[in-house]
Amino acid sequence: MKPLDRGILSPHDFKRRPNQIGYGIMVLVIIAMVLSMLYPILITLFNGLKANVEVNTFPPHFLPQDGWHFENYKRAWKFIELPLFFRNTMFIFLGNMAVTIGVLGLAAFSLSKLNVPRKKLVQFFFMMTLFIPPTTYIIPNFLNLKDLSLLNTFYALWLPAGANAFFLLLLKNFFDDLHFEMFEAARIDGASEWRTYTQIAVPLSLPIFSTLAIFVFSAAWNDWFWPMLVMHSNEKYPLATAIYKYVIGAQRLDVNIRFAILTFVMLPPIFIFLLFQKYIMRGLHLGGVKG
Repeated sequence: MKPLDRGILSPHDFKRRPNQIGYGIMVLVIIAMVLSMLYPILITLFNGLKANVEVNTFPPHFLPQDGWHFENYKRAWKFIELPLFFRNTMFIFLGNMAVTIGVLGLAAFSLSKLNVPRKKLVQFFFMMTLFIPPTTYIIPNFLNLKDLSLLNTFYALWLPAGANAFFLLLLKNFFDDLHFEMFEAARIDGASEWRTYTQIAVPLSLPIFSTLAIFVFSAAWNDWFWPMLVMHSNEKYPLATAIYKYVIGAQRLDVNIRFAILTFVMLPPIFIFLLFQKYIMRGLHLGGVKG
């Protein structure tokens, strides 16, 4: 008979009354946390299926009482050009991901595997920028992009992605764990530094790049302020900016249609999290950057 792994509580310890009470309290707390997180999602979904009068009635009802109005979602789909804004969001995500792999990946590989002068000082500089509030460099970034004539272009969203110090240190931390002997053998065989990065480092780093893809997608999907600041054309707004401008700030839009639109926006990140949650948890584990 295969022995069972001992957990926090053994079967003998679990038979004690105080341990059972503590375990029950822990389960109740977890259930309460799950319900508190599911409630906003479900209330948004069900409010999108109610009549507008029912949404504004008090006291509110959790489930629709006056029928299920699925036509609300049809009206919500036609209210704004969701496919256009979704396409713009994906453009931003793909561009940011390309910059992350091309710029931050090369920088992290250089700090990890190459003889960069004053490597510790450079790493300390990037780590120091993590303590600077992001709001302090919004204006300098805006002025730089304005001087470069990059406003109202996707480059205004792609270029700042190449200065993400957290992603840089995360990649460097991962590259540090790759065996140096593989890169040394490739150099002996005549491979350039570019080939060692593209043909050895990148294939071995697919787990960390997959994790960063989740973070980059989340940032591209949720960010609305910076795109609204640098984009001056409605056709180039990402989804979050369009929702803020045309849905949240709308004056004559029924509340149930707002909830239906928000449901459309809310579902894709949920599905992506369910599909790639193991990479997200791995990213949280890799987030402990070494000194």
